[in-house]
Amino acid sequence: MIRVIVADDEPLVRAGIRLVLSSAEDVEVVAEATDGRSAVAEVRSRSAEVLLLDIRMAGMDGLAAVEELRRIGVRTKVIILTTFGEPEYIARALDGGVSGFLLKDFAPEELIRAVRVVAAGESYLSPSVTTWVMNRVGGRGEGARSARARRLVDELNEREREVLVLLAQGLSNADIAARLHMSEATVKMYMSRLLGKLDCANRVQAAVLAHEAGLSS
Repeated sequence: MIRVIVADDEPLVRAGIRLVLSSAEDVEVVAEATDGRSAVAEVRSRSAEVLLLDIRMAGMDGLAAVEELRRIGVRTKVIILTTFGEPEYIARALDGGVSGFLLKDFAPEELIRAVRVVAAGESYLSPSVTTWVMNRVGGRGEGARSARARRLVDELNEREREVLVLLAQGLSNADIAARLHMSEATVKMYMSRLLGKLDCANRVQAAVLAHEAGLSS
């Protein structure tokens, strides 16, 4: 069973998420929170695989909660609930090591899929937000970030670059394995190696770096 905590200051949003997730036999909402501080408290007091976290909340917001969770080193994976108007928040969330971004106008099946993907140790960018995130956060011309990204990518071997390109396109481990004719265990090995070589906390950061290096265009 995948245990989920929902943090949002709008009761109707929390109720809607709970209703959607209750339709999945392998997902259970174990707690709700109305702000970042209570979200952190719930994560610390309960065993949960995934935290669905709104960015904009009164008191401690979602970004502050992400930073606090990173500081205390919890293992719960975080999916940020976002809108198209928050690029600066997304950049900070990426630095905090979140596992995914989901637009608030998500379809029910997308929410369930995102929770399952992140609980399995992968990262999730909804198809409708992937290009927007990459364009807003990564690939900012010939600046220091792009130069650093290209330098790190140049140190990868050919197979590692192939895996990174497919990762940046939003493919899951299973999809990458099928595309490159290798086992999922081998893909996971490459993922672990990539994150280390690229100095990235998770797959989302690696995908952004690939975009900054020009691999995903």
